Amino acid sequence: MNRDLGLLFASRALRSFAQGYMAVIIPMYIAILGYGAVELGILSAVSSIVSATLALSVGVLADRFGRKLFMILISLMMGISGLVFAASHAFVVIALAAALGTFGGGGGAGRGGAWGPFYPAAQALLAEHSLALERTAVFGVLSFVGVMAGALGSLAAYLPQWLQAGAGFTLLQGYQALFLLTSAIGVAMALVVIPMRETRTVPEAVPVRSKPSSNAKPAAGMRWGLSPQTWKIVARFMVTNTVNGFAIGMVGPFLVYWFYRRYGATAGQLGSLLFVINLVSALPFLAAGRLALRFGSVTIVVFTRLIGCAILAAMALMPNFWLAAVMYALRTVFNTLSVPVRQSYLMGVIEPSERASAAGFSNSPSQVGTALSPFLAGYLMEHVWLGLPLEGGAVLQTINALLYWLFFRDLRPPEELALDELQAVEPSPIASEPGI
Repeated sequence: MNRDLGLLFASRALRSFAQGYMAVIIPMYIAILGYGAVELGILSAVSSIVSATLALSVGVLADRFGRKLFMILISLMMGISGLVFAASHAFVVIALAAALGTFGGGGGAGRGGAWGPFYPAAQALLAEHSLALERTAVFGVLSFVGVMAGALGSLAAYLPQWLQAGAGFTLLQGYQALFLLTSAIGVAMALVVIPMRETRTVPEAVPVRSKPSSNAKPAAGMRWGLSPQTWKIVARFMVTNTVNGFAIGMVGPFLVYWFYRRYGATAGQLGSLLFVINLVSALPFLAAGRLALRFGSVTIVVFTRLIGCAILAAMALMPNFWLAAVMYALRTVFNTLSVPVRQSYLMGVIEPSERASAAGFSNSPSQVGTALSPFLAGYLMEHVWLGLPLEGGAVLQTINALLYWLFFRDLRPPEELALDELQAVEPSPIASEPGI
Protein backbone atom coordinates (compact mmCIF):
# COMPACT_ATOMS: atom_id res chain seq x y z
CA MET A 1 0.00 0.00 0.00
CA ASN A 2 1.19 3.50 -0.83
CA ARG A 3 -0.26 6.99 -1.23
CA ASP A 4 -0.96 6.68 -4.95
CA LEU A 5 -2.72 3.35 -4.55
CA GLY A 6 -4.76 4.93 -1.78
CA LEU A 7 -5.88 7.71 -4.12
CA LEU A 8 -6.81 5.15 -6.79
CA PHE A 9 -8.78 3.18 -4.21
CA ALA A 10 -10.59 6.36 -3.13
CA SER A 11 -11.50 7.17 -6.71
CA ARG A 12 -12.80 3.64 -7.21
CA ALA A 13 -14.86 3.84 -4.01
CA LEU A 14 -16.52 7.09 -5.07
CA ARG A 15 -17.41 5.81 -8.54
CA SER A 16 -18.61 2.49 -7.11
CA PHE A 17 -20.84 4.19 -4.56
CA ALA A 18 -22.56 6.16 -7.32
CA GLN A 19 -22.79 3.12 -9.61
CA GLY A 20 -24.30 1.13 -6.74
CA TYR A 21 -27.49 3.17 -6.72
CA MET A 22 -27.48 4.26 -10.37
CA ALA A 23 -27.60 0.60 -11.46
CA VAL A 24 -30.87 0.30 -9.51
CA ILE A 25 -32.60 3.61 -10.09
CA ILE A 26 -31.98 4.14 -13.81
CA PRO A 27 -34.05 1.11 -14.97
CA MET A 28 -36.72 1.97 -12.38
CA TYR A 29 -36.63 5.63 -13.43
CA ILE A 30 -37.11 4.64 -17.06
CA ALA A 31 -40.08 2.43 -16.13
CA ILE A 32 -41.73 5.12 -13.97
CA LEU A 33 -41.45 7.63 -16.81
CA GLY A 34 -43.45 5.22 -18.97
CA TYR A 35 -40.69 3.72 -21.10
CA GLY A 36 -40.12 -0.02 -21.61
CA ALA A 37 -37.42 -2.60 -22.23
CA VAL A 38 -36.76 -1.42 -25.79
CA GLU A 39 -36.04 2.13 -24.60
CA LEU A 40 -33.85 0.75 -21.82
CA GLY A 41 -31.92 -1.22 -24.42
CA ILE A 42 -31.47 1.92 -26.54
CA LEU A 43 -30.22 3.88 -23.52
CA SER A 44 -27.73 1.13 -22.65
CA ALA A 45 -26.58 0.86 -26.26
CA VAL A 46 -25.97 4.60 -26.65
CA SER A 47 -24.10 4.69 -23.35
CA SER A 48 -21.95 1.71 -24.36
CA ILE A 49 -21.08 3.14 -27.79
CA VAL A 50 -19.94 6.44 -26.30
CA SER A 51 -18.09 4.64 -23.50
CA ALA A 52 -16.28 2.41 -26.02
CA THR A 53 -15.23 5.41 -28.10
CA LEU A 54 -13.98 7.29 -25.06
CA ALA A 55 -12.19 4.26 -23.61
CA LEU A 56 -10.36 3.63 -26.86
CA SER A 57 -9.39 7.29 -27.14
CA VAL A 58 -8.21 7.41 -23.55
CA GLY A 59 -6.20 4.23 -24.00
CA VAL A 60 -4.38 5.52 -27.07
CA LEU A 61 -3.80 9.04 -25.74
CA ALA A 62 -3.10 8.38 -22.06
CA ASP A 63 0.27 6.70 -22.65
CA ARG A 64 1.36 9.80 -24.57
CA PHE A 65 -0.22 12.72 -22.72
CA GLY A 66 -0.66 11.40 -19.17
CA ARG A 67 -3.06 8.94 -17.61
CA LYS A 68 -4.06 11.15 -14.70
CA LEU A 69 -5.30 13.91 -17.01
CA PHE A 70 -7.94 11.69 -18.57
CA MET A 71 -9.13 10.37 -15.23
CA ILE A 72 -9.84 13.95 -14.20
CA LEU A 73 -11.64 14.86 -17.43
CA ILE A 74 -13.93 11.80 -17.44
CA SER A 75 -14.76 12.33 -13.75
CA LEU A 76 -15.95 15.85 -14.55
CA MET A 77 -18.06 14.46 -17.40
CA MET A 78 -19.77 12.20 -14.86
CA GLY A 79 -20.52 15.27 -12.74
CA ILE A 80 -22.14 17.03 -15.69
CA SER A 81 -24.17 13.90 -16.46
CA GLY A 82 -25.74 13.96 -12.99
CA LEU A 83 -26.92 17.53 -13.52
CA VAL A 84 -28.48 16.67 -16.90
CA PHE A 85 -30.29 13.67 -15.42
CA ALA A 86 -31.77 15.88 -12.71
CA ALA A 87 -32.90 18.57 -15.16
CA SER A 88 -34.93 16.61 -17.73
CA HIS A 89 -37.41 13.74 -18.16
CA ALA A 90 -37.13 13.61 -21.96
CA PHE A 91 -35.84 10.24 -23.13
CA VAL A 92 -33.40 11.67 -25.69
CA VAL A 93 -31.85 13.93 -23.04
CA ILE A 94 -31.69 11.08 -20.51
CA ALA A 95 -29.98 8.86 -23.08
CA LEU A 96 -27.41 11.56 -23.79
CA ALA A 97 -26.81 12.03 -20.05
CA ALA A 98 -26.32 8.27 -19.62
CA ALA A 99 -23.82 8.34 -22.48
CA LEU A 100 -21.97 11.32 -21.02
CA GLY A 101 -21.65 9.68 -17.60
CA THR A 102 -21.39 6.13 -19.05
CA PHE A 103 -24.35 5.01 -16.96
CA GLY A 104 -27.23 2.81 -18.03
CA GLY A 105 -25.60 -0.62 -18.10
CA GLY A 106 -27.12 -1.76 -14.82
CA GLY A 107 -26.54 -5.18 -13.33
CA GLY A 108 -23.53 -3.99 -11.39
CA ALA A 109 -23.72 -6.23 -8.32
CA GLY A 110 -20.35 -7.61 -7.29
CA ARG A 111 -18.45 -5.60 -9.85
CA GLY A 112 -17.83 -2.70 -7.49
CA GLY A 113 -19.02 -0.24 -10.07
CA ALA A 114 -17.36 0.41 -13.39
CA TRP A 115 -14.40 2.74 -13.59
CA GLY A 116 -15.90 4.34 -16.65
CA PRO A 117 -14.09 5.06 -19.91
CA PHE A 118 -10.97 6.25 -18.08
CA TYR A 119 -10.36 2.71 -16.86
CA PRO A 120 -7.51 2.04 -19.34
CA ALA A 121 -5.62 4.91 -17.70
CA ALA A 122 -6.51 3.81 -14.17
CA GLN A 123 -5.60 0.20 -14.88
CA ALA A 124 -2.15 1.22 -16.10
CA LEU A 125 -1.60 3.48 -13.08
CA LEU A 126 -2.59 0.70 -10.71
CA ALA A 127 -0.06 -1.67 -12.31
CA GLU A 128 2.60 1.07 -12.24
CA HIS A 129 2.32 1.46 -8.47
CA SER A 130 2.23 -2.30 -7.72
CA LEU A 131 4.98 -4.93 -7.51
CA ALA A 132 4.60 -7.75 -10.05
CA LEU A 133 4.04 -10.52 -7.48
CA GLU A 134 1.48 -8.37 -5.66
CA ARG A 135 -0.26 -6.93 -8.73
CA THR A 136 -3.18 -9.38 -8.83
CA ALA A 137 -3.63 -9.07 -5.06
CA VAL A 138 -3.75 -5.27 -5.43
CA PHE A 139 -6.37 -5.57 -8.17
CA GLY A 140 -8.29 -7.89 -5.87
CA VAL A 141 -8.19 -5.42 -2.98
CA LEU A 142 -9.29 -2.67 -5.37
CA SER A 143 -12.30 -4.77 -6.36
CA PHE A 144 -13.01 -5.44 -2.68
CA VAL A 145 -13.01 -1.71 -1.97
CA GLY A 146 -15.24 -1.08 -4.97
CA VAL A 147 -17.71 -3.80 -4.04
CA MET A 148 -18.03 -2.57 -0.47
CA ALA A 149 -18.61 0.98 -1.68
CA GLY A 150 -21.08 -0.33 -4.25
CA ALA A 151 -22.94 -2.17 -1.49
CA LEU A 152 -23.36 1.05 0.46
CA GLY A 153 -24.37 2.82 -2.72
CA SER A 154 -27.09 0.25 -3.46
CA LEU A 155 -28.69 1.12 -0.10
CA ALA A 156 -28.98 4.72 -1.31
CA ALA A 157 -31.60 3.44 -3.78
CA TYR A 158 -33.97 3.63 -0.79
CA LEU A 159 -33.57 7.43 -0.67
CA PRO A 160 -36.43 8.29 -3.10
CA GLN A 161 -38.87 6.19 -1.04
CA TRP A 162 -37.64 7.67 2.23
CA LEU A 163 -37.98 11.20 0.89
CA GLN A 164 -41.46 10.40 -0.41
CA ALA A 165 -42.61 8.94 2.91
CA GLY A 166 -40.92 11.34 5.33
CA ALA A 167 -40.26 14.62 3.56
CA GLY A 168 -43.17 15.06 1.19
CA PHE A 169 -41.08 14.59 -1.95
CA THR A 170 -42.53 12.98 -5.03
CA LEU A 171 -40.81 9.80 -6.21
CA LEU A 172 -39.35 11.64 -9.20
CA GLN A 173 -37.95 14.36 -6.94
CA GLY A 174 -36.28 11.64 -4.88
CA TYR A 175 -34.57 10.32 -8.01
CA GLN A 176 -33.45 13.86 -8.87
CA ALA A 177 -31.81 14.15 -5.44
CA LEU A 178 -29.69 11.08 -6.20
CA PHE A 179 -28.76 12.47 -9.61
CA LEU A 180 -27.51 15.67 -7.94
CA LEU A 181 -25.48 13.52 -5.54
CA THR A 182 -23.95 11.80 -8.56
CA SER A 183 -22.86 15.18 -9.90
CA ALA A 184 -21.10 16.02 -6.63
CA ILE A 185 -19.38 12.61 -6.61
CA GLY A 186 -18.02 13.22 -10.12
CA VAL A 187 -16.37 16.44 -8.96
CA ALA A 188 -14.98 14.70 -5.86
CA MET A 189 -13.43 11.98 -8.03
CA ALA A 190 -11.57 14.61 -10.05
CA LEU A 191 -10.26 16.28 -6.89
CA VAL A 192 -9.03 12.95 -5.48
CA VAL A 193 -7.00 12.18 -8.60
CA ILE A 194 -5.17 15.53 -8.80
CA PRO A 195 -2.42 14.71 -6.19
CA MET A 196 -1.59 11.36 -7.82
CA ARG A 197 1.89 10.80 -9.26
CA GLU A 198 2.62 9.05 -12.51
CA THR A 199 5.75 8.05 -14.41
CA ARG A 200 5.72 9.14 -18.03
CA THR A 201 7.24 6.51 -20.32
CA VAL A 202 7.79 6.38 -24.06
CA PRO A 203 6.35 3.29 -25.80
CA GLU A 204 9.00 1.14 -27.45
CA ALA A 205 8.60 -1.59 -30.08
CA VAL A 206 10.19 -4.40 -28.06
CA PRO A 207 8.97 -7.89 -27.13
CA VAL A 208 6.90 -8.08 -23.94
CA ARG A 209 9.49 -10.08 -22.05
CA SER A 210 12.55 -8.33 -23.46
CA LYS A 211 14.51 -5.87 -21.38
CA PRO A 212 14.09 -2.40 -22.93
CA SER A 213 17.27 -0.63 -23.91
CA SER A 214 17.93 2.52 -21.92
CA ASN A 215 18.48 4.55 -25.08
CA ALA A 216 15.76 2.91 -27.22
CA LYS A 217 13.60 5.18 -29.35
CA PRO A 218 10.08 4.67 -30.68
CA ALA A 219 10.28 2.33 -33.65
CA ALA A 220 8.56 2.64 -36.99
CA GLY A 221 6.69 -0.59 -36.31
CA MET A 222 4.54 1.04 -33.61
CA ARG A 223 0.87 1.30 -34.60
CA TRP A 224 -1.58 3.28 -32.47
CA GLY A 225 0.84 3.14 -29.55
CA LEU A 226 1.39 -0.63 -29.67
CA SER A 227 4.29 -2.76 -30.90
CA PRO A 228 3.66 -5.72 -33.28
CA GLN A 229 4.32 -8.16 -30.44
CA THR A 230 1.72 -6.49 -28.24
CA TRP A 231 -0.81 -6.35 -31.07
CA LYS A 232 -0.70 -10.17 -31.33
CA ILE A 233 -1.74 -10.42 -27.69
CA VAL A 234 -4.24 -7.58 -27.78
CA ALA A 235 -6.01 -9.04 -30.85
CA ARG A 236 -6.84 -12.17 -28.86
CA PHE A 237 -8.17 -10.11 -25.96
CA MET A 238 -10.32 -8.14 -28.43
CA VAL A 239 -11.94 -11.34 -29.71
CA THR A 240 -12.75 -12.73 -26.25
CA ASN A 241 -13.96 -9.36 -24.98
CA THR A 242 -16.26 -8.90 -27.99
CA VAL A 243 -18.07 -12.13 -27.10
CA ASN A 244 -18.16 -11.15 -23.44
CA GLY A 245 -19.53 -7.72 -24.37
CA PHE A 246 -22.44 -9.29 -26.24
CA ALA A 247 -23.17 -11.40 -23.16
CA ILE A 248 -23.03 -8.41 -20.82
CA GLY A 249 -25.36 -6.44 -23.09
CA MET A 250 -27.86 -9.30 -23.06
CA VAL A 251 -27.91 -9.52 -19.26
CA GLY A 252 -26.50 -6.46 -17.45
CA PRO A 253 -28.92 -3.70 -18.49
CA PHE A 254 -31.96 -5.92 -17.90
CA LEU A 255 -31.34 -7.73 -14.61
CA VAL A 256 -33.01 -5.07 -12.45
CA TYR A 257 -35.79 -4.69 -15.02
CA TRP A 258 -36.17 -8.50 -15.15
CA PHE A 259 -36.63 -8.72 -11.37
CA TYR A 260 -39.11 -5.84 -11.56
CA ARG A 261 -41.17 -7.40 -14.34
CA ARG A 262 -40.83 -11.06 -13.33
CA TYR A 263 -41.50 -10.75 -9.58
CA GLY A 264 -42.78 -7.19 -9.09
CA ALA A 265 -39.71 -6.28 -7.02
CA THR A 266 -39.47 -2.72 -5.68
CA ALA A 267 -36.43 -0.43 -5.76
CA GLY A 268 -36.01 -0.98 -2.02
CA GLN A 269 -36.01 -4.77 -2.40
CA LEU A 270 -33.54 -4.61 -5.26
CA GLY A 271 -31.31 -2.18 -3.36
CA SER A 272 -31.25 -4.59 -0.40
CA LEU A 273 -30.53 -7.52 -2.71
CA LEU A 274 -27.60 -5.75 -4.34
CA PHE A 275 -26.29 -4.72 -0.91
CA VAL A 276 -26.25 -8.34 0.30
CA ILE A 277 -24.77 -9.63 -2.96
CA ASN A 278 -21.99 -7.06 -2.82
CA LEU A 279 -21.13 -8.10 0.73
CA VAL A 280 -21.15 -11.80 -0.16
CA SER A 281 -18.98 -11.32 -3.23
CA ALA A 282 -16.47 -8.95 -1.60
CA LEU A 283 -14.39 -11.38 0.46
CA PRO A 284 -13.37 -13.71 -2.42
CA PHE A 285 -11.66 -10.74 -4.08
CA LEU A 286 -9.09 -10.72 -1.27
CA ALA A 287 -8.04 -14.25 -2.26
CA ALA A 288 -7.69 -13.43 -5.98
CA GLY A 289 -3.94 -12.92 -5.85
CA ARG A 290 -3.16 -16.17 -4.05
CA LEU A 291 -5.58 -18.18 -6.18
CA ALA A 292 -4.01 -16.84 -9.38
CA LEU A 293 -0.49 -17.72 -8.20
CA ARG A 294 -1.60 -21.14 -6.95
CA PHE A 295 -3.66 -22.32 -9.94
CA GLY A 296 -2.76 -19.85 -12.71
CA SER A 297 -4.63 -16.77 -13.85
CA VAL A 298 -6.13 -18.34 -16.96
CA THR A 299 -7.39 -21.39 -15.07
CA ILE A 300 -9.12 -19.24 -12.45
CA VAL A 301 -10.78 -17.06 -15.10
CA VAL A 302 -12.11 -20.01 -17.11
CA PHE A 303 -13.23 -22.11 -14.14
CA THR A 304 -15.15 -19.35 -12.36
CA ARG A 305 -16.73 -18.10 -15.58
CA LEU A 306 -18.10 -21.54 -16.52
CA ILE A 307 -19.68 -22.03 -13.09
CA GLY A 308 -21.23 -18.56 -13.28
CA CYS A 309 -22.74 -19.36 -16.68
CA ALA A 310 -24.43 -22.53 -15.41
CA ILE A 311 -25.95 -20.66 -12.48
CA LEU A 312 -27.19 -17.82 -14.71
CA ALA A 313 -28.96 -20.28 -17.00
CA ALA A 314 -30.71 -21.86 -13.99
CA MET A 315 -31.61 -18.48 -12.47
CA ALA A 316 -33.95 -17.58 -15.35
CA LEU A 317 -36.11 -20.61 -14.46
CA MET A 318 -36.58 -19.85 -10.75
CA PRO A 319 -40.25 -19.70 -9.66
CA ASN A 320 -39.99 -16.92 -7.06
CA PHE A 321 -37.98 -13.83 -6.13
CA TRP A 322 -35.99 -15.33 -3.26
CA LEU A 323 -34.78 -18.38 -5.17
CA ALA A 324 -33.78 -16.15 -8.07
CA ALA A 325 -32.02 -13.84 -5.61
CA VAL A 326 -29.99 -16.73 -4.15
CA MET A 327 -28.99 -17.87 -7.62
CA TYR A 328 -28.07 -14.30 -8.56
CA ALA A 329 -25.83 -14.06 -5.49
CA LEU A 330 -24.06 -17.35 -6.27
CA ARG A 331 -23.60 -16.40 -9.91
CA THR A 332 -22.15 -13.04 -8.91
CA VAL A 333 -19.61 -14.59 -6.53
CA PHE A 334 -18.19 -16.89 -9.21
CA ASN A 335 -18.54 -14.54 -12.16
CA THR A 336 -16.84 -11.56 -10.53
CA LEU A 337 -13.95 -13.37 -8.83
CA SER A 338 -12.22 -13.46 -12.20
CA VAL A 339 -12.46 -9.68 -12.69
CA PRO A 340 -9.27 -8.61 -10.85
CA VAL A 341 -7.45 -11.66 -12.19
CA ARG A 342 -8.26 -10.73 -15.81
CA GLN A 343 -7.34 -7.09 -15.25
CA SER A 344 -4.01 -7.92 -13.64
CA TYR A 345 -3.23 -10.64 -16.20
CA LEU A 346 -3.56 -8.16 -19.09
CA MET A 347 -1.18 -5.74 -17.38
CA GLY A 348 1.28 -8.56 -16.66
CA VAL A 349 1.67 -9.74 -20.26
CA ILE A 350 1.94 -6.21 -21.74
CA GLU A 351 5.01 -3.95 -21.90
CA PRO A 352 4.57 -1.30 -19.14
CA SER A 353 4.87 1.65 -21.52
CA GLU A 354 2.01 0.27 -23.65
CA ARG A 355 -0.42 -0.70 -20.91
CA ALA A 356 -3.01 2.07 -21.25
CA SER A 357 -3.17 1.69 -25.03
CA ALA A 358 -3.45 -2.09 -24.71
CA ALA A 359 -6.22 -1.75 -22.13
CA GLY A 360 -8.10 0.69 -24.37
CA PHE A 361 -8.00 -1.55 -27.42
CA SER A 362 -8.67 -4.72 -25.41
CA ASN A 363 -11.70 -3.40 -23.55
CA SER A 364 -13.36 -1.38 -26.34
CA PRO A 365 -14.77 -4.40 -28.23
CA SER A 366 -16.56 -5.39 -25.04
CA GLN A 367 -18.27 -1.99 -25.04
CA VAL A 368 -19.21 -2.39 -28.70
CA GLY A 369 -20.77 -5.78 -28.00
CA THR A 370 -22.56 -4.31 -25.00
CA ALA A 371 -23.93 -1.57 -27.27
CA LEU A 372 -25.31 -3.91 -29.93
CA SER A 373 -26.89 -6.79 -28.02
CA PRO A 374 -29.37 -4.76 -25.87
CA PHE A 375 -31.45 -4.05 -28.98
CA LEU A 376 -31.93 -7.79 -29.51
CA ALA A 377 -32.32 -8.50 -25.79
CA GLY A 378 -34.99 -5.82 -25.38
CA TYR A 379 -36.98 -7.19 -28.32
CA LEU A 380 -36.71 -10.79 -27.06
CA MET A 381 -37.78 -9.72 -23.57
CA GLU A 382 -40.81 -7.80 -24.85
CA HIS A 383 -41.99 -10.15 -27.60
CA VAL A 384 -40.64 -13.68 -26.97
CA TRP A 385 -39.80 -14.60 -23.37
CA LEU A 386 -38.79 -12.42 -20.43
CA GLY A 387 -35.93 -14.76 -19.44
CA LEU A 388 -34.50 -15.39 -22.90
CA PRO A 389 -31.78 -12.68 -22.69
CA LEU A 390 -30.45 -14.34 -19.51
CA GLU A 391 -30.20 -17.70 -21.22
CA GLY A 392 -28.52 -16.11 -24.25
CA GLY A 393 -26.02 -14.35 -21.99
CA ALA A 394 -25.14 -17.66 -20.32
CA VAL A 395 -24.41 -19.27 -23.69
CA LEU A 396 -22.26 -16.35 -24.86
CA GLN A 397 -20.20 -16.25 -21.67
CA THR A 398 -19.59 -19.99 -21.97
CA ILE A 399 -18.16 -19.36 -25.44
CA ASN A 400 -16.08 -16.53 -23.97
CA ALA A 401 -14.58 -18.86 -21.34
CA LEU A 402 -13.67 -21.49 -23.92
CA LEU A 403 -12.02 -18.91 -26.19
CA TYR A 404 -10.07 -17.52 -23.22
CA TRP A 405 -8.66 -20.97 -22.50
CA LEU A 406 -7.83 -21.57 -26.17
CA PHE A 407 -6.02 -18.22 -26.61
CA PHE A 408 -4.16 -17.81 -23.32
CA ARG A 409 -3.51 -21.19 -21.71
CA ASP A 410 0.15 -21.08 -22.83
CA LEU A 411 0.76 -17.36 -22.14
CA ARG A 412 1.98 -16.88 -18.56
CA PRO A 413 2.55 -13.51 -16.85
CA PRO A 414 6.08 -12.84 -15.53
CA GLU A 415 5.23 -13.45 -11.86
CA GLU A 416 3.89 -16.95 -12.63
CA LEU A 417 6.98 -17.77 -14.69
CA ALA A 418 9.19 -16.55 -11.84
CA LEU A 419 7.23 -18.66 -9.36
CA ASP A 420 7.69 -21.73 -11.58
CA GLU A 421 11.44 -21.17 -11.55
CA LEU A 422 11.37 -20.78 -7.77
CA GLN A 423 9.39 -24.00 -7.35
CA ALA A 424 11.99 -25.84 -9.42
CA VAL A 425 14.53 -24.96 -6.73
CA GLU A 426 12.38 -25.20 -3.58
CA PRO A 427 8.68 -25.69 -2.72
CA SER A 428 6.60 -22.51 -3.02
CA PRO A 429 5.47 -21.07 0.34
CA ILE A 430 2.24 -20.06 -1.35
CA ALA A 431 1.52 -23.53 -2.71
CA SER A 432 2.35 -25.20 0.61
CA GLU A 433 0.28 -22.94 2.87
CA PRO A 434 -2.58 -24.79 4.58
CA GLY A 435 -5.93 -24.07 3.00
CA ILE A 436 -4.49 -22.63 -0.24
